[in-house]
Amino acid sequence: MEENTPHIPVLHKEVLLSFSDVREGVFVDCTMGYGGHSSLILEQNPDIRLIGIDQDQTAIDFSTKRLAKFGERVEIRKGRFSEVLQEILDEGIDVRGILADIGVSSLQLDEKERGFSYESDNLDMRMDKSRSLTAADVVNGYSQEELARIFYEYGELKNARKLASVIVSKRPFTSAKELSETIRPYMPKGKKIHPSTLLFQAIRIEVNDELGELRRLLDVIEHSSLKKTKVGIISFHSLEDRIVKQRFSRWAKSCICPSDAMRCTCGNNHAIGHIVTKKPLTADAEELKQNPRSRSAKLRVFEIER
Repeated sequence: MEENTPHIPVLHKEVLLSFSDVREGVFVDCTMGYGGHSSLILEQNPDIRLIGIDQDQTAIDFSTKRLAKFGERVEIRKGRFSEVLQEILDEGIDVRGILADIGVSSLQLDEKERGFSYESDNLDMRMDKSRSLTAADVVNGYSQEELARIFYEYGELKNARKLASVIVSKRPFTSAKELSETIRPYMPKGKKIHPSTLLFQAIRIEVNDELGELRRLLDVIEHSSLKKTKVGIISFHSLEDRIVKQRFSRWAKSCICPSDAMRCTCGNNHAIGHIVTKKPLTADAEELKQNPRSRSAKLRVFEIER
């Protein structure tokens, strides 16, 4: 990969606007990727430091070079973002901004050797290559019932059982290309997305435990001692967005008494902040034209004020 690979991060204008008032302390980019959001945040907010987190060594190597011009303002840590953020908070670092862009980056999708692409000659899809579970393990090793579950839950595919049956009858598969061609006749038609998108998305979410990791990140933030911190989460999947929306709503709720309670007995002081974005921020027409993949991106922002 070339060091000057062009990569405009999704919802970059919305992210910059949301964090424009973070003027001190540390900003944590939980999904640093290829440094797109990180570099823009560092340029816009000159008095902050940034800690970038990623589990993909290729992305870390690329971003280390890309962000080198910011010198000591940048620190990069490898690992799962929920675990690394917990370490950062345990160290007592003054975190004022947190951003997580949930999902796979465009550059990862386009690298055929990573196994995310429909044209890939392998079946991998691991964001962290040191982890054991691969897409091949899921596709060739899961039971028909397990495959149907993840296709239905993570891909929201109505014919999940049929797809699982077809895959089990045709396996083993050795490449993403072979899998894509096999299931193409059974996938939804007439949409603007590639026919295999939703099924591949489901497998990728399972391989990387993306929903579990998102919940763990939110748990870390919820149970932290953060006092004045903005939290932004970008999601690409309705399940991810629902998790974020419900958690933010819970964080903003002051009274947690049962809905049928005659009067408040909980103290009415349980809110940890307020929701900044009543509705999620989405890509504008200009970005949609430049990057069609941004059409499903949603940014929700919460401000912690303990």
